[in-house]
This record gives sequence, structure tokens and C-alpha cells, in this order.
Amino acid sequence: MSSYNIALNFEDGVTRFVTCKAGEKVLDAAFRAKINLPMDCSDGVCGTCKCRAESGSYDLGDDYIEDALSEDEKDSGLVLTCQMVPESDCVIAVPASSTACKTEQSKFAATVSKVEQHNDAAVVLELNVDATAPVFLPGQYVNIDVPGSGQHRSYSFSSAPGESTVSFLIKRITGGVMSTWLESALPGNKVELTGPLGSFYLRAVERPLLFLAGGTGLAPFLSMLEVLARADSQQKVHLIYGVTRDLDLVQVDAIEAYVAKLPNFSYTTVVADADSNHPRKGWVTQHMPAESLNDGDVDVYLCGPPPMVDAVRRHFDDNGVKPNSFHYEKFTPNAAPRTT
Repeated sequence: MSSYNIALNFEDGVTRFVTCKAGEKVLDAAFRAKINLPMDCSDGVCGTCKCRAESGSYDLGDDYIEDALSEDEKDSGLVLTCQMVPESDCVIAVPASSTACKTEQSKFAATVSKVEQHNDAAVVLELNVDATAPVFLPGQYVNIDVPGSGQHRSYSFSSAPGESTVSFLIKRITGGVMSTWLESALPGNKVELTGPLGSFYLRAVERPLLFLAGGTGLAPFLSMLEVLARADSQQKVHLIYGVTRDLDLVQVDAIEAYVAKLPNFSYTTVVADADSNHPRKGWVTQHMPAESLNDGDVDVYLCGPPPMVDAVRRHFDDNGVKPNSFHYEKFTPNAAPRTT
């Protein structure tokens, strides 16, 4: 008998995963996991349990009334969780906070397995998860408690979901709480993670993709690329990776490996420093080939510092670029990401 992983994305950024048995309705699976999704009648009459299915296949049956879910709403991806029976893994946006649904963020323990320095720019942190491999959507992040500090920092997974070893690409900040701890962190050290979190994640791949990464904003794209490779995706994917200095270009070998793994993958690196000897200098917006935008029939994902995100948005507006979808995440040192 098949079962499916259902990601419930709450409006406060918390994601919880529930297992839905074959033939089971999402509302029942959530209640079984002690998550109280919005509901009233549970009979397809009131519409209180209405959510949006962002990916996956499912059956809604015909036991609900038009007042609860109209044909137009159904065609736009809205569902009634009291009637929705998944036929694959699904992602569902819940129009309520996690606290209103009587649930909270998941916590899990991990052990340091490797700390790898990349010049003075970044650190790759690898952790072995102490129990069940964490489930997350490629592109999401977690909060990592910094041992001995009473503080946490937010980092996107650079590894694919479902692995017992997870990895993160962390910007080095002189005097930073996490950077300071990483200078002496050793294999075997324990840390606690909370998540997954965030609405920046890879949606269903139905058209070409344009990935725009700034600095350590590369991390979520490494996770996405691995997921695409494992799915044997045939869609065109172009990554533009922009950094400030030559030394900030890290994990290019990991990107290069996907040229062989993904048949329609290509990438470009760009360095902003005018004194660099890099063949492409400037900003990512100056090295964005028209074909990568596919006349607007493209899904764009952008992760980088706020000035980069704002510059790309202005570039699109000024040039009349209207991609099919545009998902972006701004990050600043020592702050949680902001997504849309």
C-alpha cells in the first residue's frame, strides 16, 4: 500500500510534513499527526478547510458542494482538505499560522561531521542527523542553535532532502557568532536544528528555470539541482552565480558536476570587483542571456543579499520582463531570510 509525504506550509513560514495513507484524506492525516487544520463540517459543505495545492496530484471526488469549492477555485489549485485524497507527494499552502493549527516547528539533533573552510569567504558545515533524516523542500532553511551562545542562525540546506547527512554553505563573518564557533568546531560536536522553514522552495518543474544566486545564496540551488538530477529532469536550467570577489566563488566544482548530471543545465559565474581578472565582471543582470528568460515562459528563483534582489526586480520592471513565476529570498548576515 502506498503512502505519500504531504508538506503543509503555514503562513508563518513553518512547514510540517505528514504521511497520508493510500485513500486517506489530508484532513484526517493531519489530525492523526495532531495538526488541527482549519475545518468545521468535514463534509465538503462549509469550505472552512480550503487550502491551495501547490504541487502534486490528488482526487477531490464529487461529494462537496459548489458553495464550498467552485469550479474556478478548483481550476486555480484550491482544494478542500476534508475531501482531498493525494495520489502523489503534495505541497499544500495553509492560510493559517502553525500556532492556530496547534502545531509547532520540528526540532532535531545533529552531530558535526565536517567543517571545511573556503578561503575567507565561506564554510561548508556537514552534520549527521542523530535520528530520522529530516524532510524538507529543496530551498528551505533551518535555524541552527550556536552552542554556548543562546542564539541561533538561519541557513538554507545545500544538500537534498531525505539524507542522514545534511550540509550548509555559511558565509564567514569576522566576529560573527556562528563563524566564531566554527573556527573551533570539531567532528562529534552536538547542535540542535529547528525547521524546516520558508516559502522559498522548488515548485513543480513545468518550464525552463533560471536560478540567480548571490554569494552563499548558492546553497539552496545546490539542493534544488541535486533534486532535479535525481528526478532526471529534462527541463532547461540556467544558473547565474554572482559574487563580489574572486575568492567568493566557492563550490564551483559542485556546480560543474551538474553539467554531466543534468542534460540541459548550464551556468555562468560573475564577479563584481572591477579589478578581477574574471572573464565576466559586473552584476548578474548584465550577464542574463535573453534565451534564459524564454520570452517570459520561465520560472525564476533568486537568492541573495537585499541589494541584489532589489536590482534584479528593477531590471525586470525596467525591461518589461514578466516571468511565469518569480520566487526570491533576501538574506542578511545574522538575520532570518525573507521570502516571497
